[in-house]
Amino acid sequence: MNSVLANLKERGFFAQCTSIEGLSAAMDREPLTFYVGCDPTGPSLHIGHMVPFFAFRHLKAAGHRGIALIGGGTARIGDPSGKTEMRRVLSYETLDANAAGISAQLGCFLGKDSPPGSVHFANNRDWLADLNYIDFLREIGSHFSVNRMLSFEAYKLRLETGLSFLEFNYQLLQSYDFLELYRRRGCVLQIGGDDQWGNIVAGADLIRRIEGIEVFGMTFPLVTTSDGRKMGKTEKGAVFLDPAQTSPYEFFQYWRNVQDADVRRFLLMFTFLDQAECEHLCAPGKNPNEGKEQLAWEVTALIHGKDEADRALSGARAAFGSGGDKASMPGIELSRSRFEAGYNIVELFTDAGLAATKSEARRLVEQGGAFAGRNGESTEMEAVTDVRAVLTAERLDREGGLTLRAGKKRYCRVRTR
Repeated sequence: MNSVLANLKERGFFAQCTSIEGLSAAMDREPLTFYVGCDPTGPSLHIGHMVPFFAFRHLKAAGHRGIALIGGGTARIGDPSGKTEMRRVLSYETLDANAAGISAQLGCFLGKDSPPGSVHFANNRDWLADLNYIDFLREIGSHFSVNRMLSFEAYKLRLETGLSFLEFNYQLLQSYDFLELYRRRGCVLQIGGDDQWGNIVAGADLIRRIEGIEVFGMTFPLVTTSDGRKMGKTEKGAVFLDPAQTSPYEFFQYWRNVQDADVRRFLLMFTFLDQAECEHLCAPGKNPNEGKEQLAWEVTALIHGKDEADRALSGARAAFGSGGDKASMPGIELSRSRFEAGYNIVELFTDAGLAATKSEARRLVEQGGAFAGRNGESTEMEAVTDVRAVLTAERLDREGGLTLRAGKKRYCRVRTR
């Protein structure tokens, strides 16, 4: 097997391939052009979207040329894959704004300093927006079997809840993307999540029928955590790349708090540390927290930069009492006069954003999940279980601040003015 394919497989980036032998032989002959597509259905990617783009960087590092395709055209319809109901139809203005934001995120991640020609950006709006429907049906639609389309998992699932004719066209459009990229840039490989298998196979078949050549498709597993949850999902929702939606500290903490059983797999998939180092971090007898901390720093540095990763690491260490800088912790500024008058614990946790409502804060306190730092410079936290309790200015440390904790892992550094 070609070395880059072997590396991808060893790191967990393999679910299915149209012809692993054919693709391996083609890669051995010369560098290939491949593509990954993503639809701009939201203003930011989340970490679950990023598996194919980590694979993109491995392929690029091996000398292959990658195309990041933004689906400004296909998003006007919406991909039914993995969905139990029809996606909300977005305005063209919203899709264009989302596409610009996602392109910027991918531009940073894929590397602005990449060798010339190794990374190309495209938007399928350029060839889909003005298609002639009759001509498209004659040229493209005639090569598709409805019976075969309905055999793919994406459509079978949706038939149970209702599949609109609008969505039924999606596979034709994604297949046409592959054909256009083959014609425009010699693209011979499409990669993506395993939920895209049916669409990818259909595109490869279309090129074989029309152009008479073999192209390839390869998919990656849809990553779940060891407890069965979808990758990148938290109680608050998805872990976004946009720092306005998920702060670098929260992003860091997501990785720092993964299950022990997930550390090795995530180090291999979501960092570019060599395999030997990943294995060393997860060796028997090693403290799993070392691997988690390294994982969190590496992924945060890739997405937000090394400075933000350093700040998040320092803030996390301060929160958990293992050194670090309290100033790097997520925090809020509140009036010192509130503490001088006596700050009710329920109001304090609500104002600090550790509870969405006073009712939620009251339950947190009553259930023993509200903690506050002790007086002075002590890093110890103590539970406050009385909803009538008040914290005074004597509770503030020498810096005029106070550390709060909700549950086991959510911290806030209160700074006073």
